[in-house]
Amino acid sequence: MAKRIFITATNTDIGKTYTTKLLMQELAKKGYRVGVIKAIETGVVDGVYPDGDALLALLKQLNPHAWSLSVEDIVPISYELPAAPCVASNFSEINYQKIQSAVERQDSLCDVLFIEGAGGLFVPIDEHFMMIDLIKELKAKTILVTHCSLGCINDTLIHQKALIDFGIVNEVFFNCREGEQENFQKVSLPYFQKIFPEVLTTANLEKLVTKIML
Repeated sequence: MAKRIFITATNTDIGKTYTTKLLMQELAKKGYRVGVIKAIETGVVDGVYPDGDALLALLKQLNPHAWSLSVEDIVPISYELPAAPCVASNFSEINYQKIQSAVERQDSLCDVLFIEGAGGLFVPIDEHFMMIDLIKELKAKTILVTHCSLGCINDTLIHQKALIDFGIVNEVFFNCREGEQENFQKVSLPYFQKIFPEVLTTANLEKLVTKIML
């Protein structure tokens, strides 16, 4: 069975897909066969999957065993409305077996399977199941992608505490976008340097790769 790495974030548009692609490329360079799933994607209109199409294209570049996969294999559940899955589905019952089947389909094709979530940890998938519950169900090690702008201390600690409370092994990855780095170094980084053994960013991506592969 492939090693499962779930990519989540402190909110939507924080950089889950960007981080997933970085890690796929880094591990492929090291000789690992990579796989990827976007478990649920909303905002899919006229057969265009904003994240799924990009992930599939990269996967086919990096893993020749994935040549036969379609975007529906990468994104087993999709909805048109760009909203929380429970709203986008009009509170319909979610077929979780489709996600499990997608995971199992790639298990034999890869050494490491990245599973990207939708939004943050407490995005409701249905009336009773949150994204964090899916992580727990899939028994995946988790990367929490967080931002570097003002407020990242609060956002990061809340989400990391939730993962710890759920018993989910995790690493925190700071995705500093253009224009955020200088302010981050002044107002937030000093705190994180006190409480984290290492602050993981694109500057030390190699250390993140080492940690998730342990």
